[in-house]
This record gives sequence, C-alpha cells and structure tokens, in this order.
Amino acid sequence: MPIYEYECTTCGHRFEVKQRFSDEPVASCPSCGNAVRRLLYPAGIIFKGSGFYITDYKRSGSSHGKSESSSETVSSSSKDD
Repeated sequence: MPIYEYECTTCGHRFEVKQRFSDEPVASCPSCGNAVRRLLYPAGIIFKGSGFYITDYKRSGSSHGKSESSSETVSSSSKDD
C-alpha cells in the first residue's frame, strides 16, 4: 500500500497516511480538523543496463549531429575540385 503525505491548509501540519488506491483521500486534519491537501512528489527513476545513452544504439534512416555536418563539408569540397 502506498503512503500519502497530506498538509493542512490552515495550520500547516504535515502527516502521512498509508492508504489503498481505492480508499477515499483524507479530508480533515487530525490536529485542527480543517481541510487538507495531498502533496505530490516526483517518483525516483533509476536507469540500469545499456540503452539509455545516444551512443548505445544507432538510428537507421537519417544521420544526426556531427556526421550530418561532415557529409555536407565533404560534398561541398568535392564540387570545388
């Protein structure tokens, strides 16, 4: 079960609640009884293994980056000859 963090909109009290996905969100602060809001945090992402860098795979069809500019230089120099 995920743990959700809530913050009271009046007193600023923060608390955590272990809830199921199907449970209704908490509506009142345990300290003062006023309205609360659920705080959202970004999930941590860990990349493991290969395939996460541009150098780990080749794209077929079109060229990217330096290879594109170098091919233009070669073709323009061959026209001057």
